[in-house]
Order: sequence, then structure tokens, then C-alpha cells
Amino acid sequence: MGKNYIDIEDDQGATLRYRKHVNGRGLVAHGAKVNRLALIEAGAYVEPGARIGAGATIVRGAWVDADAVIGENAYIDAHAYIGQGAVIGAGAHVGVRTDIGAGARIARGARIGDDETVAAGMHIATDQKGLWLAA
Repeated sequence: MGKNYIDIEDDQGATLRYRKHVNGRGLVAHGAKVNRLALIEAGAYVEPGARIGAGATIVRGAWVDADAVIGENAYIDAHAYIGQGAVIGAGAHVGVRTDIGAGARIARGARIGDDETVAAGMHIATDQKGLWLAA
């Protein structure tokens, strides 16, 4: 049986240790809190201080930056980026290749489409069709 962690050097030369999440084998940094019922697919990264709720799905290639919060049953699609300190509400959906800026807030149940960019600090809610509303 292989080791259950991997060490990666960051841009400043520090080494970060990531463990493979039991549900999906995605990489979770030391200091992140990921519910065991969340799915972190292989090829996804969760950085230190991030919190992932039960039932959340982080798809292959997605990156959840430091101190971000992903609510219960939220879905982060392939190659999406969740910025440092951003909050994704319970049941929200973030589309493929979407970039959520640092400190942004996505409301519970909101739908953010593919290839979107949400600016740092922005607060977003959506209607049932996915149109952005003031949150």
C-alpha cells in the first residue's frame, strides 16, 4: 500500500504536506478541515485553513484556496478556482473553469455558470435561471 500523503513545494520554497482524502483521493493540505462525507476527486486541491462541508463535491482540477469555506452539498466543477477566504453557500453550484475571487460570497443555492469570473469581495445570489442578483 502506497503512502497516503504527498509533499509539494510552494512558490516561496516552503514544503506543504497534502493528504489524500478518503472519499475521492483529492489532495487536502494540513490544516484544512474536510468533512468525511465530502467528495474531493483525485486532481483537486484544498489548501490550508479551508473548510469543506458534508456532501460537498470538489471535482478534478478544482482548487480551493486557503481559508475558503464550501458549504454543505455545494458543487465545485472541474478546473474552478475558489479564492482565498471566499465563501460558497450550501447547495451552490460553481461551473467549469469559473474563478471566484478572494473574499467573494456566493449565496446558498446560487448557480454560477461555466467560464465566469466573480470579482474579489463580490456578493452574489442568483435566480432560478442563474441570473446574478444583488446579494
